[in-house]
Amino acid sequence: MISICFYFEVHQPYRLRKYGFFDLGNSNYFDDEANARIAEKVANKCYRPTTSLLYELVKRHGDEFRFTFSVTGTAIEQFKRWTPDVMDLFRALAETGRVEFLAETYYHSLASLFSESEFRQQVRMHSDLMYNEFGVRPTSFRNTELIYNNHIAYLAEDMGFTAILCEGAERLLGWRSPNYLYRPRYSPRIKAFLKNYRLSDDIAFRFSDRGWLEFPLTTEKFASWLHNVAGNGNVVNLFMDYETFGEHQWEDTGIFKFLDALPNALLRHRDFRFSTVTEAARQREPVGEIDTDQAVSWADMERDLSAWLGNSMQREAAASIYELEKDVKDINDPVMLDDWRKLQTSDHFYYMSTKFWNDGDVHKYFSPYGTPHEAYVYFMNVLQDLRNRIKQRKKSEAHAQKR
Repeated sequence: MISICFYFEVHQPYRLRKYGFFDLGNSNYFDDEANARIAEKVANKCYRPTTSLLYELVKRHGDEFRFTFSVTGTAIEQFKRWTPDVMDLFRALAETGRVEFLAETYYHSLASLFSESEFRQQVRMHSDLMYNEFGVRPTSFRNTELIYNNHIAYLAEDMGFTAILCEGAERLLGWRSPNYLYRPRYSPRIKAFLKNYRLSDDIAFRFSDRGWLEFPLTTEKFASWLHNVAGNGNVVNLFMDYETFGEHQWEDTGIFKFLDALPNALLRHRDFRFSTVTEAARQREPVGEIDTDQAVSWADMERDLSAWLGNSMQREAAASIYELEKDVKDINDPVMLDDWRKLQTSDHFYYMSTKFWNDGDVHKYFSPYGTPHEAYVYFMNVLQDLRNRIKQRKKSEAHAQKR
């Protein structure tokens, strides 16, 4: 049997308000109005209809339809605050027993690249959140934006995970197929699932592209492509942003009708079955090794770190936030610690990207700011205020100790 692993990323960041120099001294950093408005908009276009449809598909197909989610801590916090019915829908899916929830960094951060201790803490926080909200303790892991290298695989294995997701980039696979499991070098106890980015992106990016030679994409056409894997693989990893459904590909493109018909079309071939990541990991053994010290990701054409660390503004901002780790943790103020961690969310650095062409258009689409420089200025102003708060707290504590 060939496993079809459908995986959806669910994430919402805390967007910063337009925080100017004269706002210094005001610790209200985040734009609650914009965050609430966007949460409601995306809930209406994606989260409510897609999650309801997936629930219907689970009921219709029973054990034959299974899939995997990762939901960031920042998304869950906002669902509970602004769209609590969305959380009810996810809980209903969890109760079916046919959905897996992966572990990741709670704040959708780049901590794996800057601080091993912070990375481990955020993954533990997220694992606890999954248990508290959905009653499950994750056994498989995906890092922020599928950022992966040998060391990240080692950390995931060391934390007890049995599977890790990553991008099926050619520089990772060479001539080999993403339709098998692989063993990360130096980490023999964890199995790597590599995204079949061609099939995944046919849905996520090309579905409504009228300039695409294969437009329109029907379930029959897609099923025939996927069924061609038979004889050349034992797992097909379809990984995508959950907002593909309804937000990136609007309802009038037919994306919901496509999703509604897809399980039946794929299951017509008796050699294929849907599996969660952990189920497939139990059933399959790696066929080879993958080895990379240079990080790969699922972002942009380069599939590297350039979406977040590609220019000097991004690199300075990211390095600056992690420089505060020791001081902010020594203070042990829960509010200040939470602010610091929300500033680690990768989206803040993504908004600072200065890329051109198609990748640049995608960055602009997601950014709430007019320019990358504007995103950088607001972030650095907030960061300076956080520094000031830390200094003031340390000064107050030192003064109190002298008394």
